[in-house]
Amino acid sequence: MSDKSSAKYAKKIAFCGVMTALAIVFGYVEHLIPIPIGIYGIKLGLANLVVVVMLYSFNWYTALSINLLRIFISFLLFGSATSFLYSLIGGILSFFIMLLIKSLKKPSFSAVGVSICGAVIHNLGQLFAAVLLLDELRIAFYLPVLIIVGAITGTLIGITATYILKAPIFKKT
Repeated sequence: MSDKSSAKYAKKIAFCGVMTALAIVFGYVEHLIPIPIGIYGIKLGLANLVVVVMLYSFNWYTALSINLLRIFISFLLFGSATSFLYSLIGGILSFFIMLLIKSLKKPSFSAVGVSICGAVIHNLGQLFAAVLLLDELRIAFYLPVLIIVGAITGTLIGITATYILKAPIFKKT
């Protein structure tokens, strides 16, 4: 490996480390700030902003690695086993839906559309996990609320990701 390619590789590794740390910080800050709308567990999905940006600016496995690292490190630092399972199930399902939707050629989806799909599926995955873990089907009444909130938060994250992706640092080389 030449010095130039080693430096480029080191720069990419460092950048991915910074993005992973940013996703962890976003998740923690989001955990600290309650959203006063009277609906339990509703969050903006700030950490998913990093995942969407990385999905568009790097390759899918880098974005997946950052997503999984964020979930695991957040669990070690701030979480419980239950929150880990919810985050892991929601995070994996939403990631693969975003990857699938992003890879469609016809119709093609923008970062906003991909983010909306990811947010809604993340919420559905967490609800599914809750139904299984709690063995309580009645919590499925929460489904319409989670779909609406996912669409709103996914739109906000997608719009923000679109603006971030215009920055020179995120242009593919």
